[in-house]
Amino acid sequence: MTEHTAREAWVDNWQQTQTLMLLRELTDLSRRVTPVVARRAGLSHTELTALEHLMGEPLGPGEVAQRLGVTSAAASGIVDRLTAHGHAERRPHPHDGRRTQVCVTASGRQEVVGQLMPMFTELAELDDSLTAPEREAVDRYLQGAIRALRRLL
Repeated sequence: MTEHTAREAWVDNWQQTQTLMLLRELTDLSRRVTPVVARRAGLSHTELTALEHLMGEPLGPGEVAQRLGVTSAAASGIVDRLTAHGHAERRPHPHDGRRTQVCVTASGRQEVVGQLMPMFTELAELDDSLTAPEREAVDRYLQGAIRALRRLL
């Protein structure tokens, strides 16, 4: 049996479980949430995504471009708009005076967290309700799902 024939047979016989259908629904919903939240915040999808990255750590403009998959010029425009909203600011790099870094401001942090708070609250309650063995099983499943998705990148 050739690889192509084996793949066709696997696809023809594959049965999606309830768990896999729920995971697909979760990934679809997560993809749809960011544009909706961005509109509510008066930001573009890319601006909100940039803010989420900046909440993790200050980034150089080139790193912002890389994380967003856009050109340096596009990233500069995104940072300019976030700065104009008061959600980010450019600062000198603490260790390299030739570079700048983009930092999220309190306003930017409040915007992101405020928009996402209802989801964070419900997820925290759900997480708190798990027993240690349940959490271990969920963690193992999610780590495997992340690995599977990363294979496509």
